Amino acid sequence: MWTLVTMSASPIAIFLLLLLLSLSSATPPPPFKKIYAFGDSYTDTGNTASPTGPSAFTYVSNLPYGRTFFHHPTNRYSDGRLVIDFVAESLSLPYLPPYLNRKANTTAGINYAVAGSTAIRHAFFVKNNLTFDVTPQSLQTQLSWFNKTLQGQKCKSAMSTPAECATVFRDALVWVGEIGANDYAYTVGSTVSGETIQRRAIRSVTGFIEALLKKGAKYMVVQGLPTTGCLTLAMYLSPESDRDDIGCVATVNNQSYIHNTILQANIQNLRNKYPKTVIVYADYWKAYRSIVKNAPKLGFHDVYKACCGSSGGPYNFDFSGTCGSDSASSCQNPSQYINWDGVHLTEAMYKVVSELFLNGAFTYPPFKSLLRSKQNSA
Repeated sequence: MWTLVTMSASPIAIFLLLLLLSLSSATPPPPFKKIYAFGDSYTDTGNTASPTGPSAFTYVSNLPYGRTFFHHPTNRYSDGRLVIDFVAESLSLPYLPPYLNRKANTTAGINYAVAGSTAIRHAFFVKNNLTFDVTPQSLQTQLSWFNKTLQGQKCKSAMSTPAECATVFRDALVWVGEIGANDYAYTVGSTVSGETIQRRAIRSVTGFIEALLKKGAKYMVVQGLPTTGCLTLAMYLSPESDRDDIGCVATVNNQSYIHNTILQANIQNLRNKYPKTVIVYADYWKAYRSIVKNAPKLGFHDVYKACCGSSGGPYNFDFSGTCGSDSASSCQNPSQYINWDGVHLTEAMYKVVSELFLNGAFTYPPFKSLLRSKQNSA
């Protein structure tokens, strides 16, 4: 049939037919041209290093960090890629360079996340003598960095410079990684109550999100806190009597759950206030819980133990021998572990989490609906 058509058709008709076929088979352009990311060590792709990161994990610039995918340390707190890396891959974009790498190509976005970062301003922790962590950055620091980026593009706000800000955000995905877990962790054992941290942290995150919306952000994903009671460090520090139905620390998981519930209500209020934007909530808590409950099916054999650490025992964790130190070692198969170094997760875990966010039922509204909204606006 093809031979008969081409023999009887004119050269112009053949040319047009071939052009049509090439256009129909061409790969569609990525929905977004850039990503702006924020958060803590779960999202940081290099804004901290061994001397500048959280004081409990000072070997991030050493192997075995980065061993699985990059085969060398990249100052990511994992053996490989993070959720934000898989997000970039799914959108056919390069991995995001850290903001502090001034020589990087930033045309496809920038990562402002900082390991150890808090939602609450650093001054609060100074005032309460809780400055044992060497990371002074908070969400406000990340916002000030972002504002400098926007100033370079003459974007002040969606109200005062609408055209300039529209140019910045029209093809940009704003990804707010989980933030706030450090705030709770830094105050453990202090006189500062969990309720105080909850109130201040949620207010800070909500204010941060609204500041981005006022700048003109149109497409945004906000991650909640994970089940922090399932992290190796939480298990290591808590009594065996404090366990929930999935074997994690009940009080810590409940704290994160309540935090997320309030945050989601605030996000809904922002949706109502800014109806022309799309704000997706990524439910890290429920996603993590689902993974723990289905760990064997997903290939995870060690749910609570750190792959990289020291001391062996049920958790393979010791503050005096954290991952990357001379006394620590890493497991042979990180893909079988959820926890990497006691606080941070393995690439395998981040991959599953990212799939649940991008393709699963743990984003509200679904991430795919955000993509449809973007494509329909083109």
